[in-house]
Amino acid sequence: MTHELASAVGLPGPTAAEAPRPASSSIKSSGWWRDCVIYQVYVRSFADSDGDGVGDLRGATRRLPHLAQLGIDAVWLTPFYASPQADGGYDVADYRAVDPLFGDLADADDLVRSAHQLGLKVIVDVVPNHTSDRHPWFSAALADRDGGAARERYHFRPGKGAAGELPPNDWESVFGGPAWTRTPDGSWYLHLFAPEQPDLNWENAEVHEEFDSVLRFWLDLGVDGFRIDVAHGMVKAAGLPDIGHKEQARLIGSQTLPFFDQDGVHEIHRSWRRLLDSYPGERIGVAEAWAPSPDRLALYVRPDELHQAFNFQFLRCPWDPEAMRNVIDESLAATASVGAPTTWVLSNHDVVRHPTRYGGGERGLRRARAAALLMLALPGSTYIYQGEELGLPEVTDLPSEVRQDPAFFRAAGQDGFRDGCRVPIPWSGHKAPFGFGPGSSWLPQPDSWRELSVEAQTGDPCSTLELYRSALTLRRELPGGPMRWLPAPDGVLALSRPGIVCTLNTTASEIELPLPGRLLLSSVPLEPTGDTARIPADSCAWWAI
Repeated sequence: MTHELASAVGLPGPTAAEAPRPASSSIKSSGWWRDCVIYQVYVRSFADSDGDGVGDLRGATRRLPHLAQLGIDAVWLTPFYASPQADGGYDVADYRAVDPLFGDLADADDLVRSAHQLGLKVIVDVVPNHTSDRHPWFSAALADRDGGAARERYHFRPGKGAAGELPPNDWESVFGGPAWTRTPDGSWYLHLFAPEQPDLNWENAEVHEEFDSVLRFWLDLGVDGFRIDVAHGMVKAAGLPDIGHKEQARLIGSQTLPFFDQDGVHEIHRSWRRLLDSYPGERIGVAEAWAPSPDRLALYVRPDELHQAFNFQFLRCPWDPEAMRNVIDESLAATASVGAPTTWVLSNHDVVRHPTRYGGGERGLRRARAAALLMLALPGSTYIYQGEELGLPEVTDLPSEVRQDPAFFRAAGQDGFRDGCRVPIPWSGHKAPFGFGPGSSWLPQPDSWRELSVEAQTGDPCSTLELYRSALTLRRELPGGPMRWLPAPDGVLALSRPGIVCTLNTTASEIELPLPGRLLLSSVPLEPTGDTARIPADSCAWWAI
């Protein structure tokens, strides 16, 4: 591994004893979200403070210095609200309460204040497409046998068939099976995900009023923004028309469907942008939107709508230079057309971790490290999923009895069950749970993760952790600016931005290039010779110009 960051930019390299940066050195307040690095904390699997095997808010607060030292700008927390946990907290029973599994409101307040003291902003999830079936609204709807006001907050419909024994239409759940469940009185309700997650009816004024109140509650507590779960799903096509075919939707899909990416969602997001703008400090909204094209995705980040939208086209892109370049060009062009930044992400809590997607083993890790440097060199904002800075692979051999993902139980045979990317991350020590907490962990960790812990990788110049720390430090010091492609051999991507050239070799062979500049950082050992640079297979490097 080559880390010439210190000599290149006059900075000390990261060390285990490095203090978190003070709040005064945090990202600029004006447009901070345009080029920030946001770290996703999957709360259940980040850090456990009380020994019950499940991560919690106190555990996350105690680990915030790691994130500050890593060099990120903001933390995104997955749901920690009161929930039966039918879908990892994305089935919310009370949007204003912290589930006892994760702590209480005082813990949430402490986390936000502690993050701000470290110069980190805090983004929390909001889940507006559906509630839990244990939410008071849905309990009232089930009790309302006359189809009154309580049921109008959801999508209840009579069934088809002679006795209403068939679902109202042919829509399928993203998790597999029909998107409808029948109630004891014979009615059917819509759930695009698990049956425990009934979809809300956003044509109902009470739903709008309730979520305005929920957003204000957390903004008043001090959060800096919201990641909006299923931001593309709240509005359904009029009449709930049949689709006419099977296998309609997958997680992070791009199909055109009557229950996703309907134009009506944009008025909801405009109203939320007005609400966010009424608070000081540039509070932001981030859309988890599955759109069929970059142009459709760009609609979510028009000047009067949300600030960011996840770029799933980049996440889904294969290890292919032409595909990568096309996705980058299309993404930048689409967001530039509305004056918004592009976001880049390689992994999250819903997909197979990218070292495994890129082939697994040593090759997958080499590609993952190279892809990280490419991503961090691009203009816009970047998302890092917890543990990717450690090079964690997907855990593919979890026994069925420990799995909790509802997709595993509803859609046997579906690729990429999500438990494997949610295994608690390793912090220290030589045996499980590797510093995750004083007890066990809710999903078992592989023994091999002892070599991937934060403790094991800190200070090792060849580690993935130190690669990320160096890249994020350098990224902060570079001036930023527009990107342009440079001529390069087949299989190589070369781009430049002010002060830097980035070269990515996607081939299985070493490739020789004219020396692009002074080597700053590389994903594998690389030593320039004279006026040439021999770029190893499946590697990426940054060069000062």
